[in-house]
Amino acid sequence: MCDQCDPNSDLLYKIRHSLAHVLAEAVLQIRPNAKLAFGPPVENGFYYDFDFGSEPVGEADLPEIENRMRKILKKKVPFVRSEMTVDEALAFLEKRGEVYKVEYARELAESGQLSGNTLSFYSSGDFIDMCEGPHVANTAEIPADGFALDRISGSYWRGDEKRPMLTRIYGLAFASKAELDDYRERRRLAMERDHRRLGVELELFLLDEEVGSGIPLWLPAGTVIRDELEKWAREVEFRAGYQRVSTPAIAKGDLYRRSGHLPYYKDSMFPPMVMDEEVDYYLRPMNCPHHHKVYASRPRSYRELPLRLAEYGQDFRYEKHGSLAGLLRVRAMTMNDAHIYCTPDQVEAEFRAVMDMYHYYYDHLRFGNFRVRLSLHDPESDKFVDNREAWERTEATVREVLQHLGVQYEEERGEAAFYGPKVDIQVKNLLGREETVSTCQLDFVMADRFDLTYVDQDGQLKRPYIIHRAPLSTHERMISFLIEFYGGAFPTWMAPEQVRIIPVNTDVLDFALALRDRLHEDLFRVTVDQTGETFNKKIRNAVTRKVPNIWVIGNREKAEGAVTWRRYCTKDQISVDIARAHEMLKTMRGSRLMDNFPDVQLPG
Repeated sequence: MCDQCDPNSDLLYKIRHSLAHVLAEAVLQIRPNAKLAFGPPVENGFYYDFDFGSEPVGEADLPEIENRMRKILKKKVPFVRSEMTVDEALAFLEKRGEVYKVEYARELAESGQLSGNTLSFYSSGDFIDMCEGPHVANTAEIPADGFALDRISGSYWRGDEKRPMLTRIYGLAFASKAELDDYRERRRLAMERDHRRLGVELELFLLDEEVGSGIPLWLPAGTVIRDELEKWAREVEFRAGYQRVSTPAIAKGDLYRRSGHLPYYKDSMFPPMVMDEEVDYYLRPMNCPHHHKVYASRPRSYRELPLRLAEYGQDFRYEKHGSLAGLLRVRAMTMNDAHIYCTPDQVEAEFRAVMDMYHYYYDHLRFGNFRVRLSLHDPESDKFVDNREAWERTEATVREVLQHLGVQYEEERGEAAFYGPKVDIQVKNLLGREETVSTCQLDFVMADRFDLTYVDQDGQLKRPYIIHRAPLSTHERMISFLIEFYGGAFPTWMAPEQVRIIPVNTDVLDFALALRDRLHEDLFRVTVDQTGETFNKKIRNAVTRKVPNIWVIGNREKAEGAVTWRRYCTKDQISVDIARAHEMLKTMRGSRLMDNFPDVQLPG
């Protein structure tokens, strides 16, 4: 659905929904035997799914379809709502051969979702479609220059890979041509920065179907970025009092039954491997149960709390094939995970410390376009543990922490973890699409399930609270955002290639190689361009590769013991003594300077 629109009052929602009907009408004019499936408004536009049988429609047909849509709009056709009883609707749809609409109508009737045992239809001229609405009053309310057909793709009926493959026609729709043009420009920029494209160009990661869908292979350059992020997290967590653990990515099914991932999370887990006399093993979807076993490995005292266990653990989730998207949504991931076991009196301080850590990371990485979401449970849903009092208490605790911190946040029902409320960091990409990158959860369930206790000051056994946190998300998701946010141009401390030395001629090659070896000995990632390309081509190659620092060495630089330093993010260049340039690099690396932004000055 259209996440940015209110179906009951928003005109844009109605415009997009109405355009989906106009699209279907136009398509039926050129393919009268096509069968209709679903045609909803969505973020940035609309789509309609068709079964074309033996008369497919391709990209070349879109201009004609769009032209027919504009002709329909000029007629100022009203959208008229009507109702039929279920029997009347089924007879009507069956007569037209609308097998997909018939299936959905039967499902609605059998599920008891219908009020009054009727189904609603909307007609516009000769076209009529089973639809809940709402729509504009007539096609004159639709800005003819505010929409455009966009692309064609395949889509399984009801998103089920075992059902028929349909043809989905997408359209863009906005309130004006200016807004449509603005979106197209932002999308062009987003496509230039698409992490899947840059991942190939910069040789960061590989997705290979023989390995498996959604299972990335990290190439050397991408592994550098992973390692630098993890090194940073280890340092931050060490200073914050975390202890690192290492746990296996597989366990018996009984562990996940105890945690509740079976059955709460079963649909997102890989199927079991049955061995050891019919014992089932699962790849873990999360690290939590393993950390709980670490906590339970011996008796604990209140003096040990808070106990903070951290791990970059590898997890596996069976995401549907259609939802996989580069590194953003994968089936194999490595998570910046930790679990904090604390007393009730420590919850607020620990939650506050985690939120402060989040702000530190996000401020340093210059992630500005994000919002904080307080994700609450839905008391009407069976997705959540049934304990109303505990939900109210823990949700109030998290809400108070955010308020005390002065954090601006929005509450959303139904987005909590099944075992407790959480704070989600929602980041928008260049197109304004929002994804959860980081999360912090307050768990009131697992201590009971795993019989986790500590001896309190009064000598009594008590249950700890558990805070789950992953400020840097997974390597996969975080790096996908960083690639797109930075356009593939990483700061020196994180860059796969930190310095490229370009000798102007062969007379200075030995000097350049000696400088490379000196930097390499100090653990800098540095190369010398020894190709036979022209000087200008060597510079262009380094820029294309988005190397943050280009050091040019000619006869003058060799004589003076200096380099001419060009940064990727600016057009300026400076002459720097080699010893000083070396120290500046150390400072940039040590402070993790975000020198991929032009407003950041080199140290010294």
